[in-house]
Amino acid sequence: QLQASGGGAVQAGGSLRLSCAASGRTFNFRYVAWFRQAPGKEREFVGALRWNGGHTYYADSVKGRFSISRNNAKDTVYLQMNALRSEDTAVYYCAASPSVIQSNLASHFAYAHWGQGTLVTVSS
Repeated sequence: QLQASGGGAVQAGGSLRLSCAASGRTFNFRYVAWFRQAPGKEREFVGALRWNGGHTYYADSVKGRFSISRNNAKDTVYLQMNALRSEDTAVYYCAASPSVIQSNLASHFAYAHWGQGTLVTVSS
């Protein structure tokens, strides 16, 4: 199971940190990813973290502003979002997969486990 939290309202240029708490068979995870979905738009890949090893990958739209990390003791993955823009406004989801490969990280179809989503609103 995944549970996302930490969303809220922030002004442009501000920061937020989202959390994704994992429970259950986390040893099966290969990647944990963050996606987002703005109203009327498709679900969009934000970034992913290799569960064992910690390598991270990001969409070009967030590279240099967002970072993903993991607290191993808590089985929690974080999405630190800095220099937020109005276009970052969306519902953010965390997702996990035991089998997704690196070349397919951006496909939401590759993830079997999803958190419930947390809303981030950035005002300009």
